[in-house]
Amino acid sequence: MRIFPAIDLKNGRCVRLYQGDFAQETVVNPDPITQAKAFSEEGATYLHIVDLDGALEGKPINLDIIREMKKVSQLPVQVGGGIRTMAQITFYLEDAGIDRVIIGSAALSHPDFVRDAVKLYGDKIAVGIDAKNGFVATSGWLDVSTTDYLTFAKEVEKSGVQTIIFTDIAKDGTLAGPNLQQLQALQGAVNVDIIASGGVSSKADLIELAELGLYGAISGKALYNGNISMAEITEVENLAD
Repeated sequence: MRIFPAIDLKNGRCVRLYQGDFAQETVVNPDPITQAKAFSEEGATYLHIVDLDGALEGKPINLDIIREMKKVSQLPVQVGGGIRTMAQITFYLEDAGIDRVIIGSAALSHPDFVRDAVKLYGDKIAVGIDAKNGFVATSGWLDVSTTDYLTFAKEVEKSGVQTIIFTDIAKDGTLAGPNLQQLQALQGAVNVDIIASGGVSSKADLIELAELGLYGAISGKALYNGNISMAEITEVENLAD
């Protein structure tokens, strides 16, 4: 299982939110470029970057910072937040050298956009499914749809997407453990690579996720506050191999 250290960008800084609430923001590093380099030097194998400003504005905001993070880390990078157009995807994948982009809100409102992106870029396109009480949330998690996350996941799979990043919003930033029940249900509903996000609090949580047979997991708050070390992340990745 691949484990992705998370770097969430807001106002040019690296932050963590609690349950996706922008009013409950903690700055974990004012310099995300330095943070990206540090993760790389500590042994990270891939970075997960979210442009929170972009998610709110509906367009990428932190483009220059993200491009520099990719450059200094020299790691594969996946990016999400505010990706709404093919031009944005092309910039990330072709100009900025990003390895995978994550389509979030636009995947629900414009499914043809996802299909067109997959036709052009294949497995470099992932879809982020963020659920609140089992229903898909959009617009930086500010709006909740009437679409069940499993129903949506099946539609995403039909579009040709090979990777889904699933977040239970209620778990995000809480250190309360991942939602194993929802993840297992998702595994049973679709046959794609699944990356778990939200609630990871310890090495034991990562091992549980690896034992589910997931493709990957994202670690944010637990990594920043020392609940999990990069050495432990490497251990779990190697165990899964």
